[in-house]
Amino acid sequence: MSIRVLVADDQPLIRAGLVALFRAAGLEVAGEAADGAQAVALTAETRPDVVLMDIRMPVLDGIAATREILTATGPRPKVIVLTTFDLDEYVYGALGEGASGFLLKDTPPDRIISAIRTIAAGDILLAPRITHRLIETHARQHRAAAGGGRLDELTARETEVLRLVGNGLTNTQIAARLVVSEATVKTHLKHTMSKLRLNSRAQAVVVAYETGLVVPGTG
Repeated sequence: MSIRVLVADDQPLIRAGLVALFRAAGLEVAGEAADGAQAVALTAETRPDVVLMDIRMPVLDGIAATREILTATGPRPKVIVLTTFDLDEYVYGALGEGASGFLLKDTPPDRIISAIRTIAAGDILLAPRITHRLIETHARQHRAAAGGGRLDELTARETEVLRLVGNGLTNTQIAARLVVSEATVKTHLKHTMSKLRLNSRAQAVVVAYETGLVVPGTG
């Protein structure tokens, strides 16, 4: 089945370029939004698989729009945030709200297509070291407020899985580290995300840093 993508960006030229790119690559464009409020409304109306969300938009910014989309009832799309700058508090905020990853606006077209397909398949867009650098930079500012109490509901094994996710390990790598099956890792992670009310693996990484479960520079 074709992947359905909603494009949210306040710049008409960027929207037009992305729409043309997606259609040429065989993706279905579910709609175009010029601001965050339109993105929320169109997501509810068209039910896309992926929302490509600009951060800085009028009426409602990308963080608030991401929050509304991922806390709404019904099927939830994956959200990839677009940004001009890699080290951006706004991007950190969007990841904390459950966005599945982010892309820079100067990302080559083939990598944008690849990222959308990766996210739509249920995988993650957290491999680049730049994402962890972003989280490490801003998590320090939020750690005191977040506290470690959020982890009290987790079992010891769920806590360990969350720590390894926070350190950037894949499910396969976690399974090898803990000497369990990959299916078992997925089950632990599913329970962890349910207990902590998380929407994405990226959000799990943010929580791991904010609660002090992962400390920058440690593995």
